[in-house]
Amino acid sequence: MPTPHPRQNRLLAALSAAEYRRLAPQCEAVAMAHGDVLYQSGGQLSYVYFPTTAVLSIQYELEDGGASEIASVGNEGVLGVSLFMGGASMPNRAVVHSAGDGYRLRAGLLLAEFHRKGPLFDLLLRYTQALMTQMAQAAVCNGHHSTTQRLCRWLLHALDHSPSSELPVTQEALGGILGVRREGITEAAGRLQTLGLISCRRGHIRVLSRTGLEEHVCECYGVLRRETARLMAPPAAGARQVHWPQRSGMPNRRIGQLERRLLRRGEEGEQQPASDPQFVFQFS
Repeated sequence: MPTPHPRQNRLLAALSAAEYRRLAPQCEAVAMAHGDVLYQSGGQLSYVYFPTTAVLSIQYELEDGGASEIASVGNEGVLGVSLFMGGASMPNRAVVHSAGDGYRLRAGLLLAEFHRKGPLFDLLLRYTQALMTQMAQAAVCNGHHSTTQRLCRWLLHALDHSPSSELPVTQEALGGILGVRREGITEAAGRLQTLGLISCRRGHIRVLSRTGLEEHVCECYGVLRRETARLMAPPAAGARQVHWPQRSGMPNRRIGQLERRLLRRGEEGEQQPASDPQFVFQFS
């Protein structure tokens, strides 16, 4: 079995050389077993996790003890976005859906790097938007499309995260993920199996024809895949980079319209007027 490497995670692989030198030595390799709970609802985030071969499930727990998946994280992302979005905890839990490897990093180290406002800053914000898109698209899909279409969407999304065409998942777990009774999952899986697209055995589903699943999936999978690819694509060569003004020696993104206008004029080489009558305020 090949030795895991931090750059197997796409976010870590996309770091600048300076960021990678600072963070990679602090990343701790972890083996994740199926069912491991990485954080509980309301718990404090001590670590963030960068999966390489594992797939993590973010689940919302109901009062009756049930749970439903709201998003998943594979080697394209990081678990723990609430840390740098300003929340110390989340109202959901994270468990390992597919066993595998990954890396964890102390929350304080990532937060310090995030506040440098370097390339990682924009990268994490774009990933957060991709994760929000995944959650929103799943909500739309669960409300408007058939169980068979939703099952195809989940299987294709799981394949994108998995190095194998065999996915370890039970019908009961799929029912919780998709918010469908087990009987509905059994019927949908049976239909796909009859078509020769998947084969099922206890606790596992093997995808036999990805093309066939793509022919039966709803539009949501394509929307999510295109949007994620757009958001996570590296900046084009020659693309204009924004340099945020600094406050107390640290870059600061929270600037107003006047500061943006003056900053733009400075970048374009325009002479800045001593005063702008539109932005003169008088106080008595």
